[in-house]
Amino acid sequence: MKKEELVATRLPRSLVLDLKKIEDTEQSDRSTVLRKLLHSAVADWKKEHAARLYADGKVSLERAAMDSRASVRKMMEHLKARKIPAQYDVEDLERGREKLLQESGALTLHRPHVRRRLPNSCVSAEITVLLEG
Repeated sequence: MKKEELVATRLPRSLVLDLKKIEDTEQSDRSTVLRKLLHSAVADWKKEHAARLYADGKVSLERAAMDSRASVRKMMEHLKARKIPAQYDVEDLERGREKLLQESGALTLHRPHVRRRLPNSCVSAEITVLLEG
């Protein structure tokens, strides 16, 4: 199995001129410039596609991050920048709270304060965690 594959395409003259400017600025050959630009464009597309799927409720935050090869934190920042609301509701919060309680006897969780922020049922939760000493 080949590690790389040759792909040929015709480009408009204006795009070729832009590529030449980038080549000169980056002091790189055309193949390197095209690989870098294509890699960046594909990564951006993956992130946008994952964000759309998340916004539609088709994937979880973790799955969106994994599919776009980003950290959960980076995906959260991307979703925030795109003004895509969190798909996290009170039931998810309760499930997470119960899971934490089951996994660690050293944690005491107080009832979370939940406040509705947006009409589309996005919630903000604040959990106070006390470590028993």
